[in-house]
Amino acid sequence: MKKLGLIVLIAIIAVAAVIGYEWFIRPVWFADAKDGATSPAQDLSTTESEAPASGEKKPLYWHDPMFPQQKFDKPGPSPFMDMQLVPVYEEGADAEGTVSISPRIIQNLGIRTALVESGAFSQEVDVVGSVQANERQIEVVQSRASGWVERLHVRAVSDSVKRGQLLAEVYAPDLLVAQEEYLLALNIAQGGNDVLARASRARLSLLGLNDAQIRKLENTREPQRRVAFYSPLNGIVAELGVREGTEVKPGMAMFNLVDLSTVWVIAEIPESQAGSIGADSSAEITLPAFPGRVFKGRVDYIYPRLDKATRTLEARIVLKNPNLKLKPGMYADITLYGEKTADTLTVPTEAVIKTGRRSVVILATGEGKFKPVEVKTGMEAGGKTQIVDGLEKGQKVVASGQFLIDSTSSLRTALDRLAEPEAAASGTPDGQTGKGMAGGEAMEGMKGSDPTKGMMDRSSMKGMPESGSMKGMTGGDSKKGMKNGDPMQGMKP
Repeated sequence: MKKLGLIVLIAIIAVAAVIGYEWFIRPVWFADAKDGATSPAQDLSTTESEAPASGEKKPLYWHDPMFPQQKFDKPGPSPFMDMQLVPVYEEGADAEGTVSISPRIIQNLGIRTALVESGAFSQEVDVVGSVQANERQIEVVQSRASGWVERLHVRAVSDSVKRGQLLAEVYAPDLLVAQEEYLLALNIAQGGNDVLARASRARLSLLGLNDAQIRKLENTREPQRRVAFYSPLNGIVAELGVREGTEVKPGMAMFNLVDLSTVWVIAEIPESQAGSIGADSSAEITLPAFPGRVFKGRVDYIYPRLDKATRTLEARIVLKNPNLKLKPGMYADITLYGEKTADTLTVPTEAVIKTGRRSVVILATGEGKFKPVEVKTGMEAGGKTQIVDGLEKGQKVVASGQFLIDSTSSLRTALDRLAEPEAAASGTPDGQTGKGMAGGEAMEGMKGSDPTKGMMDRSSMKGMPESGSMKGMTGGDSKKGMKNGDPMQGMKP
C-alpha cells in the first residue's frame, strides 16, 4: 500500500509540474517574447546567425528550405520544422522563373548555347509546285475553209514536230476554186489590169494559204486539190483534233502545238509567307527526277488570286529547257528567297520554343543560371530565325536542352504563384508570414491577441483521454483536489 501511495504521489507531482509550466512559466516567456525578449537558446542562435564572419555577404532574407515561399527578415528557429532558418544571399535570390544548374549537370544534359547575332538576313520559303507548259509558246493550226482530211501525217498526241513539218492535207473545194480564180486573174493581169489578181491573192491568204504555197501556185500554174498544213514551231502535239476522213469546218482547231524550249514552274506559296516574295525574287528548284541537280530561275509573275481551298498564291517561274528534260506535270520542290534586310538579330531556329500562343527562348545569364524570355519572331531561313523584339546582340541562348529548362522554370514559377494565395490566407501581408517569428515573435501569427490562448488549446492535457489519469486518481477533478492544499485528499477512499 505504501508503494502504491508513493507512485501516485510521484505522478501527481509530475502532473503538477507540467500544469505549473503551462500556466505560469510559458505565459511569462511569451509575454517577454512579445516585448522583444528571447530565450537563451534563441539568443545563442541569433548571436551565431547574426554575427557573420568578416568578408561574408549580408543575407537578403532567411527562409525554411521546406517552405521557400515564406521569407523572414531575421534569423531564428523555423516555425515549420525543427531547424534554424537558412540565410539567402544575393546570388541565391533568383528572379521569377530563373533556373540554376550546376556545371556537371549542364555537361551531362548536353546543354549547348549560341550567340544572338546581327547581320543581313533574307527569308527562305520552301514550297511545292509543278512544271507546266509555257502558254506563251502554244500555237493552234486550224482550217479556214470547209473540207475533209485526206492525209494525216501526225497521228498521236505528244508526238514531236519540227518547224515546217507537214501535218495534214485537206481537200477544201472553196480553196480549189479560189486557186483557179487566182490563176485566171493572173492571165488577165498580163494585159495590164492587176487589180483582180491582187484581190484573188488576198483571198487565198485569208483562206489559209501561206506565201510559199501561193508562190508555188504562181510558178506551176496548177491548182492543188489538197491543201497542206505545216507546223509553225518546234515542239510537241498537245492536242489532236482530227483524223483521216474527218470533216473540218472554218475555225476548227486541228492541232495544238507547244514549244517546250522554255517551261513554267508554278509555285504554291502559303498565304502567311506570300508577303516577303515578289516579282524577280530568286528561286532554286529541285525535281525528284533529277536528284542532286538544282535549276535556278526568278519569279516572273505572281497571280492576283488566292486559292480559297488551299489558301495559297501561285507564282510563275520561267526556266529554260534546251534538252527538253523538264516535262509538263513534273513535281518540283522550290525554295524562294525574299528581300534581304540589312541589319537584324537572329538566333538558331532550334533555340526557339513555340507554344502556339507565344515564342520563348532560354537565355543563359551566366554562372549556370538560365531564364526563359518571351520574344517576337520574324522570318526563318537557313536554320536561323529573325528576332524582332526581346533579345540583344551578344546574349547567349540555349540551343539544345532548352525544353527541359523551360519545363523546370514553368514548374518553379507555378509553385511560387500557388504559394502566394497561401501566404495571403495566413493573414500576413506581402507573403512575409513569418516576419515576426524569427525575431522573437513566433506566436504573433496565432489566433487571438493572447499568446497563451493558442497554447492552451494545444496543451498536453488536451491530448489525454477523457478518462485521464488525473480524473481517475481523484475520482473527480484533479484541480479541485489540489486547491484544498492537500495533495493526498483525492486519494482518500
